[in-house]
Amino acid sequence: MVAKMTPGSVICDAAIDQGGCTETSRPTTHDQPVYVVDDVIHYCVTNMPGACARTATQALTNATLDYALKIANKGYKNALLEDRNLCNGLNICFGKVTNEYVAADLHYEYVPPEEALK
Repeated sequence: MVAKMTPGSVICDAAIDQGGCTETSRPTTHDQPVYVVDDVIHYCVTNMPGACARTATQALTNATLDYALKIANKGYKNALLEDRNLCNGLNICFGKVTNEYVAADLHYEYVPPEEALK
């Protein structure tokens, strides 16, 4: 697919810390941030948020503080059972795989989170 992209196109792989999102991705640094494969420019700098640590921390805190407060105030079981968005982030619970995509990908039995949390 990369070879079919318009020459000069850019891939900015923000998932490079987790292995990247394209076959042609490989980690780069701020000193040498780009490389070219099949006439496509790749930008795959690891730990991109580290370049603006304070702002990145504030953004992460803004996105997660409500969840942390729910867990602290209600306990993790009640918080997960009452908030579907929070529960969607649960992958493993008491040794059971509670995310159906993870279970399917790894060929494990899927157990609904509500059942695993009992």
